[in-house]
Amino acid sequence: MRLIRRILTLLLPLLLAACFSGAQQAAPNLPFTQLDGSQHSLAELKGKVTLVNFWATSCSTCVKEMPQMVDTYKKFQGQGLETLAIAMEYDPPAYVMQFAQTRQLPFRVAIDHSGDLAKGFGEVQLTPTTFVVNKKGVIVKRYVGEPDFAALHSLLAQLLAEAA
Repeated sequence: MRLIRRILTLLLPLLLAACFSGAQQAAPNLPFTQLDGSQHSLAELKGKVTLVNFWATSCSTCVKEMPQMVDTYKKFQGQGLETLAIAMEYDPPAYVMQFAQTRQLPFRVAIDHSGDLAKGFGEVQLTPTTFVVNKKGVIVKRYVGEPDFAALHSLLAQLLAEAA
């Protein structure tokens, strides 16, 4: 028992340090198709600060936050912000198309038909989930649920001011 306690005493700080090291991962380089049918790759967005928002038309929080996502995009697009709203695999394409058209979403909208985009971003299952990707293509922040938009705006301003 003492041996186990001693091992835990020695390993626990290392395990905690690994969990909270702030290690950042690169955004996956995956293809996506926008609602207009155009084919793109996430690699095209490198060099720009990008919000990647996983959402669904059946998600009430997603629907509630979308006007703030639009406002955020409009506020920062002139400084180089890109936004990619990715509808989840289970979302009916007709619903996504209607939502995007009636709300006049001004940014890129795609549907994750295969689920590969959600998998590539770490098995996204809960919506909304939003990632902030810096100009180097590194994920610097992940929000599960509605972001604190004031904090998000502050982070975006900081990232947009940085050199690529």
